[in-house]
Amino acid sequence: MSELTPADLSILLVEPSTTQQKIIVNLLKTENITHIQLANNIESALASIKLSAPDLVASAMHFTDGTALDLVKLLKNDPMTEDVPFMLVSSEHRKEQLEEFRQSGVVAILPKPFNHDHLAKAINSTLDLLTANELELNFFDVHSIRVLVVDDSKMARNFVSRVLRSLGIERITEAADGAEAISIIKDNMFDLVVTDYNMPEVNGQELTEYIRKESEQSHIPVLMVSSEANEAHLSNIEQSGVNAMCDKPFEPENVRRILFRLFEGEED
Repeated sequence: MSELTPADLSILLVEPSTTQQKIIVNLLKTENITHIQLANNIESALASIKLSAPDLVASAMHFTDGTALDLVKLLKNDPMTEDVPFMLVSSEHRKEQLEEFRQSGVVAILPKPFNHDHLAKAINSTLDLLTANELELNFFDVHSIRVLVVDDSKMARNFVSRVLRSLGIERITEAADGAEAISIIKDNMFDLVVTDYNMPEVNGQELTEYIRKESEQSHIPVLMVSSEANEAHLSNIEQSGVNAMCDKPFEPENVRRILFRLFEGEED
């Protein structure tokens, strides 16, 4: 099967401002994307998706009938649309306002205004999701790798698992928090743990410390997924024994490089 290109993508742009619509459409066209549907609120977006599901939803933050978070939750909680990649385009910079989007499994968060590099990166992440491209390893059969995905957000777990499956990883177990992960680890063997940091009861750092100091699988590579930006805080997380850290959104190509290094001991 030939690989998808940006020109193959169908995008639904949900933007209340006609001026912003024109600006973003012109930027999309610079990436050779011409299959673009427009909606100005949640109601019209859902109606458009019902007629024809797009390959990507690019959405502003605020509408007359709700917010982008309302829209992404509606899409992620519907089996018919849960796998449609979602990209937020917003001038919002406050971490607390963007954290829920990171937890929801969006493919990208673009600043407004965004530039060519921002857009190209987001489009490439979308193409990576839509095109199965197995991770090629010398010392492991990618289909046999056993991964435990830990996150208290079901939407985030679904997204992380989808990224892993796009890389050929099929044996995936999910845990809703660190406490459940510890219970699962006691009875099951894994080759990799992918865990969120911020979780109630037992967070990702505490889970990693349990794996390193108390479990019978102290050697398991741990990939920590975090939106934390504080360097001192990140240093503390690293000292707990994590092997690698990855930002949210969970980008397929970045994950590919990290996993190759973890399993092969070198850069791809």
